Amino acid sequence: MAASSPDAVVADLLERSHALGADKRVTNYGGGNTSCKCTDVDPVTAEPVELLYVKGSGGDIGTLSRQGLAVLRLDRLRALRRRYRGPDDDDALFGLLGHCAFGAGGAAPSIDTAMHGLLEAAHVDHLHPDSVIALAASADGEALTAECYGDEVAWVGWRRPGFALAADIEDLARRRPGLRGVVLGGHGLTAWGATSEECRRNSLALIEQAEAFIARRGRPEPLGPVVPERAPLAEGERRRAAAALAPFIRGTASNDSPAVGHFDDSDEVLDFLARARTPGLVPLGTSCPDHFLRTRIRPLLCDVAYHAGIESVTERLAQLHAEYRDEYRAYYLRHADADSPPMRGADPTVVLVPGIGMWSFGPSAFAARVTGEYYRNAIRVITGAEAVSSYAPISEAEKFGIEYWSLEEAKLARQPKPGRLSGRVALVTGAGSGIGRATALRLAAEGAAVVAADIDEEAAAKTAAEIGEAGRAVGADVSEEESVTAAVAGACLAFGGVDLVVNNAGLSVSKPLADTTVADWDRQHAVMVRGAFLVSRQAAAAMVESRRAGYCGGADIVYVVSKNAMVAGPDNLGYGSAKAAQAHQVRLLAAELGRHRIRVNGVNPDAVVRGSGIFAGGWGAERARVYGVAEDELGRFYAGRTLLGEEILPEDVAAAIAAIAGGDLDRTTGTIIPVDGGIPAAFPR
Repeated sequence: MAASSPDAVVADLLERSHALGADKRVTNYGGGNTSCKCTDVDPVTAEPVELLYVKGSGGDIGTLSRQGLAVLRLDRLRALRRRYRGPDDDDALFGLLGHCAFGAGGAAPSIDTAMHGLLEAAHVDHLHPDSVIALAASADGEALTAECYGDEVAWVGWRRPGFALAADIEDLARRRPGLRGVVLGGHGLTAWGATSEECRRNSLALIEQAEAFIARRGRPEPLGPVVPERAPLAEGERRRAAAALAPFIRGTASNDSPAVGHFDDSDEVLDFLARARTPGLVPLGTSCPDHFLRTRIRPLLCDVAYHAGIESVTERLAQLHAEYRDEYRAYYLRHADADSPPMRGADPTVVLVPGIGMWSFGPSAFAARVTGEYYRNAIRVITGAEAVSSYAPISEAEKFGIEYWSLEEAKLARQPKPGRLSGRVALVTGAGSGIGRATALRLAAEGAAVVAADIDEEAAAKTAAEIGEAGRAVGADVSEEESVTAAVAGACLAFGGVDLVVNNAGLSVSKPLADTTVADWDRQHAVMVRGAFLVSRQAAAAMVESRRAGYCGGADIVYVVSKNAMVAGPDNLGYGSAKAAQAHQVRLLAAELGRHRIRVNGVNPDAVVRGSGIFAGGWGAERARVYGVAEDELGRFYAGRTLLGEEILPEDVAAAIAAIAGGDLDRTTGTIIPVDGGIPAAFPR
C-alpha cells in the first residue's frame, strides 16, 4: 500500500471526488461513491493498520467532506468475505460493517462499501454516467460492452448492491489483472487505479469511450420523428400553460403528502416528449437504482395535447392519476411480503406533459430539482440505449427489491426530520423588509419553499438569496391586478403552486383628517384592501385547483393586520380604516373558503419599529410627533404601554404566522391573534 500520509491520500480522494461530481456526465447528485485505501497507525496498539475511506451513505461526491467519509479497517471488512455464503447473506453482513469502523465518528457506510473494500486497487470510483448506463440498460448490454471496450472492461450482470456484487467484481479483477473497470448491468460503472489520478483518468476515459461509441454506432432519431401534436408550444404560450396547469399537477403529486414542484421545459425534455416512440418507452421506467428511488418506477405521462384545452388536459390527468395510484398499489401488493416496509404513498414524482414540459416533485425545492435531474439522466439513458440497441431496464421485481429494501429504509430513517412546513409553498408580500422579510425567512426555516414578493424587486431578491434554493423573488405591485396575476403565476412556475399566502404588503400615512388627501386615502386602500383582495383571490384559485386534484396538505391565507384595526388612534384615519377592512376580509374569506379547507386567519401586530419599511418611510417620525417622543425612543415608548413591557420585533410576528400555518392550529379559521405585548383596548371581542 502507498506510503503517503493518510491525510494526503484522503485529500487526493476529496479532490478527485469533487472533480468527478462537478461533471454531470459522470454522475447525478448523491449518486455513486469514491474511495481510497491507506495505512495509518492504530492509536491503541501503535501498530500499522490498513484503512478504507469511502463516501458514506446519503452523501454526494461533488460536495464530499472528510466528515462524509466512512472509515473502516480493511482486515475486518475483508474478514466478512470469509463469512459470505451467497446473496442471502447480504443484509446480515452489511449489518456488521459498523463493527469494522476505525475510530470515533465517521459517516454510516453505504451499501456499496463492500465493493470498494474487496477490490485490491487502492483507489476505486463507482459512478452512474448516462452513456455507460445506456449500455448497461440495453437488451444486449454484455455484447455492446465487449464491442465498446474490448478486454479492458468486464460485464457483470444485474445484482443488487452488496457483498454478492462485490464478490463478483473481486473475482473478475483477480482473474483478469488487466481490467480497468466493470460495467454493472442495469446500474453503472466501477473503475479503479493504483493512484487517485490514474483512477480519475480511467473513469473519465471509460465514460468518454461509451459516449463516442454511442455517437459512432447509434442510429439517428432513435426515438422516432417528432409528432406535430406533441411538439413544443412557443415559449410564451408554453410558460402561460405551465403556470395554469401547475397547481392541478402539484395536487396529483400531493395526495399522500404535500410536495414542492420543479418545472423543466428544457430543449432536451421537450424533444423527448415530442418523439413518436416516447409513449411506449416511458412506461418502462428508469433503470439505475438511484434513478427510480427518486423518480419511482415510472413517471405519469399525459397523452392529451394541450391544444385540446386546459380542461381536457386536467380531466385526462385526473383519470391517469387514478390509474397510476391503482397500478402502484398493485405493484406494491405483487411484491411485498411480511417483512416489507409500508407503502410510501402512490403518487407520481415526475409528471410529463408533451408540448409543455416536465414537473418533478419532492418534500423540498432541492429534492424536487434533483428528482427532475434524475429523470433527465433517464432520458439520456433511454435515448442512448435505443440508439445502439433497445432499452431493457431491470425487472419490476428487482426494482421493488431496491425501493423497499430494508437497507434503503434504514437510509431514509437516517435523514434529518423534515420541518413542519416541508412540502408547502408560501407567497409572502412585502417580503423585502420588516415583518415580510422575517416571515419569509421563518417559513423557509420551517421547511417551506418561499416566493418573496415586493414592489422593490431588489429587496425581494435579497430576501430570496438569504433563503437559498428554496427562495424565489418576484416584483409585485399588489394594487395592480396584472402584477398580482404574474406574481402567483411566478410561484406556480417556481414551485408548482401556492398553499400559504401572507398578505403583508402595506404602507402608512399619518395625517389629521383635514390634511388627509384623496390620494393618501386611495393609496393606502389600494395596497392594503384592494391588494390583499387581489392576492387572496388569485392564490385561492390556485389552492382550489390543487385541492381539486387531491392535494392533502394545509392551505392558509394569513393577513398581517394591525392593532389599529381594533383601536382608534389620532391622525390615523386612512391606515386604521384599511386595517379594519383587512380584519373583516379575514372573517369573510374564512366563511367562504372553509368548504375548500382553506383556512384564513390574521395577526394583529403593534409598533413593530425595528426593520420596518413603514416606520422608516416617515410613519415613525409622524407617530413620534403625535406622541411627543424622540423617533429613536419610539420602540421603547410603545413597549412601555403594553402589559408585558416588551418591544415587538418582526421575528415575533413571523413566529405567530408560523404557528398559525404549522399544523397545530389546523382547526382554527377566521381568527386574529394579537402580537402586541398586551394592549387591553385591542383585545379581540
